[in-house]
Amino acid sequence: MKVFERKNIISSSIPDTTDPLQFAYRSNRSTEDAIAHVLHTTLSHVDKKQGNYVRMLFVDYSSAFNTIVPCRLFTKLRDLGLNSRLCAWVLDFLTGRTQVVRVGRCVSNSITINTGAPQGCVLSPLLYSLYTSDCVATHGSNTIVKFADDTVVLGAISNNDEAAYMDEVKNLASWCQDNHLQLNVSKTKELVVDFRRGQHRDYKPIIINGAPVERVQSFKYLGVHISSDLTWAAHIQVQTKKARQRLYHLRQLRKFRVSPKILRIFYTGAVESILTQNMTSWFGNSCVKDQKALQRVIRTAGRCCRIALPPLQDTYTRRCRTRAAQILKDPSHPGNKLFQLLQSGRRFHIFRARTERLKRSFYPQAIRALNTHTRPLTSSIID
Repeated sequence: MKVFERKNIISSSIPDTTDPLQFAYRSNRSTEDAIAHVLHTTLSHVDKKQGNYVRMLFVDYSSAFNTIVPCRLFTKLRDLGLNSRLCAWVLDFLTGRTQVVRVGRCVSNSITINTGAPQGCVLSPLLYSLYTSDCVATHGSNTIVKFADDTVVLGAISNNDEAAYMDEVKNLASWCQDNHLQLNVSKTKELVVDFRRGQHRDYKPIIINGAPVERVQSFKYLGVHISSDLTWAAHIQVQTKKARQRLYHLRQLRKFRVSPKILRIFYTGAVESILTQNMTSWFGNSCVKDQKALQRVIRTAGRCCRIALPPLQDTYTRRCRTRAAQILKDPSHPGNKLFQLLQSGRRFHIFRARTERLKRSFYPQAIRALNTHTRPLTSSIID
């Protein structure tokens, strides 16, 4: 399987017609794209009308990889247009596997496994994402965003009408049952983004398989702590704490008289990577107080490295511009359609946003970053 992954045999065979909202195991896709899409969908809906709100259902599966049915996966791969021999090879690999338990010198009797994908196998997450490729929203007001087995159902609610969202959750539960996937209701959480004022907020409870789904005020999704008020203080507090802990090792390296070049490499890999993780999706809407907390960590690291490190705002702007250019080159990317050139062909249409939350989110900020670029846009995209 490692040979198959290294040669990219299966990944390169996946057609562009697969679910565009599955962001795992596709070129030019990352967790940052999935988070940005979730937030943009949410912010755009609440920006349209003052009474709108969004319900997010973060779905958790029990032993997701272990419940894959190989024969059903074979059918889905064939329907996606993969080579029949490749489909047959995957089926042969997943069926008739044997396993034993070894404790010291004692070895159990072997048993044959005909379901699931091997744990630790390099292609198991990819096979799972293909297995769930037909799990898509059935209502236009809903969106299902996936990154491998991390799934979130977004219900865009208008006029307090939650019927489509409730039906979507029901359809998801039925789809899981038909495909032998087990929903872990105790770990499945719901988060509601509702900025209405002076109104009684009475949300219908979510019941899956007879058990209620817990509603939370914050949820960690793909490494980012999303709060119901879409502020980022909690997330930044967690990340700055992690980064400060790494500063101890940076100081120790300096005591050993390590060169500034090596210190900078360590800072980039161990500290900056923590502070800037998925930053294009959240930094724009962070408050000044939290940005200063992040910058203090960078200044401390700069003193340890004996070099001047770039401000976080510059890093954010550069990453927004770089990511936007990558999306522009990819017509199949869900965010590509959000970049609309004006008739001049030199600038992009700027979002009309009622709220600052939407104005400061990734896509509007990325468009502004491109529009303020000194080079002509067309040549920048080609380069």
